[in-house]
Amino acid sequence: MKKILFLSLALILVFVSLLAGCGLSTSTASSSATTSSSATTSYSSATPGSGVLTFTNTDPYTLDPAASNEALSTSYIMQIFSGLLKSDNNLEPVPDIAASMPNVSTDGLTYTFHLRKDVKFSDGTPVTANDFQYSWNRAANPATNSPTAAEYLGDIVGVNDMLSGKATQISGVKVIDNYTLQVTINSPESYFLYKLTFPASFIVEKNNVNTSTNWWKTPIGTGPFTVQEWKHQTDFILARNDLYYGDLPKIAQVHMTLNSTTSDMDLFETGQIDLTNPSAAYYDQIMDPSGPFNQDLSQSPSLSVDYIGFNCNEAPFNDPDIRLAFSLAIDKDTILNLTYRNMAQKAEGILPSGIPGYNDNLVGLGFDVSKAQALIKASTYGDAANLPTITLTIAGEGGSISPLLQALVYQWKQNLGVTVQIRELVPEVYYAQLAQEEDQMYYSGWIADYPYPQDFLDILFSSGSTYNYGGYSNPQFDSLIQQANQAQDQTKAFALYQQAEQLMVNDAACLPLTFGENYMLIQPWVKNLSINALGIMDFNDVTISAH
Repeated sequence: MKKILFLSLALILVFVSLLAGCGLSTSTASSSATTSSSATTSYSSATPGSGVLTFTNTDPYTLDPAASNEALSTSYIMQIFSGLLKSDNNLEPVPDIAASMPNVSTDGLTYTFHLRKDVKFSDGTPVTANDFQYSWNRAANPATNSPTAAEYLGDIVGVNDMLSGKATQISGVKVIDNYTLQVTINSPESYFLYKLTFPASFIVEKNNVNTSTNWWKTPIGTGPFTVQEWKHQTDFILARNDLYYGDLPKIAQVHMTLNSTTSDMDLFETGQIDLTNPSAAYYDQIMDPSGPFNQDLSQSPSLSVDYIGFNCNEAPFNDPDIRLAFSLAIDKDTILNLTYRNMAQKAEGILPSGIPGYNDNLVGLGFDVSKAQALIKASTYGDAANLPTITLTIAGEGGSISPLLQALVYQWKQNLGVTVQIRELVPEVYYAQLAQEEDQMYYSGWIADYPYPQDFLDILFSSGSTYNYGGYSNPQFDSLIQQANQAQDQTKAFALYQQAEQLMVNDAACLPLTFGENYMLIQPWVKNLSINALGIMDFNDVTISAH
């Protein structure tokens, strides 16, 4: 989100990714509205108001920018911390703590950033280029055990040496003076600046980090909000950061009730919360123009996908024909209609519609039970009864299986004669240890960190990638991705990414299920609340009218 989107079975309402639908779909809010801060103004002259935005949420797993690898924690972090760049309304990187976009050397390898001189941490400590060097060195330090540093900082010279313990500092990051930072990358990349909008590159205050291993429970950041109160399982309150260098939020607080035992829809209908995202069970009520909720509905696309991953390193899914058979046995149209109520788009590939480079001509595998059965019969197993035990790993607890997963298991049983077992891992374990804990299949999802095909194809499916949990590996795919990553001509790059995506679809590297849609119900007294296609919600312009 920014964010890896491991979609849990429970309704998770978060400010940058409101995840719901049928258990594990992405259902969020309206169109983008981020505020770009001036590089020359010390502090905003906008008059901050009062008002409290209220909704339900779940405890974050961490508030450490270097440690978060899932959408829930990232959603909190984006409000508390910041970095050199951020995404604008068009999802392009724009200056944040940087005073301007960087100067880039003619060979495309060296980026020189000039920082704003008015930025302070929320405790009043001035921000300098040294804070970026410290924060990035910390993220790349093996002791931090960052799950994101390799993917989001690994293009910088020296990061991989530090991650492997061969160096104690990132050689490609140099402090020229207090407000000038020079960054050198390994090879020219058209998407490098996009990566700097992700929390792995955000700054943390050294003194705050040094207080204890649990420093992140009382974080000091540079974002528009600070943590006023956090009572686990009860309340989380964000307060406006009056030292914020950008336009100050117009509301005073964001108050989240954690783990509410009352349904969000009941709370929304009685006016006790300001926003929620409706599940598919309320589809008729929210889509009916004469219904009670339609006037409060905001809808927009989301650059997200959810899918079934196959463990390509273990039987039976080390056989591509078995992966293909399990993919062909799923009737996605029926699932979308019955479990999602069509509140999501069918996915045939991994790149969401709306992302630059999306392939309208991609050929999906389709639904073909006869072919699926024939593939198993022609395999070394000869019959579905000879397949080893197959277990699907999911994030969740309490044993409540979503309608989506029930539908998948049912179709595999009906169409292939295969009984798929489900194993739940508590979310904390799932997010941190899926690579070690996965069974034959796993249920996962991804929401774009930045709007570029590399963020999906390379990060999720290149050989050796941190997030390639299924271990899919095809040298031809890797070659196409490498060529696309280094291509300076965008048209050429997109053509190469499209070839790579078609190849992984043909290989049944995973079973794509749905592309997300953002659905949110917003009370009429809440104005200027929005969320972009990356799942980033902007609270700065929100106002609360009397009601």
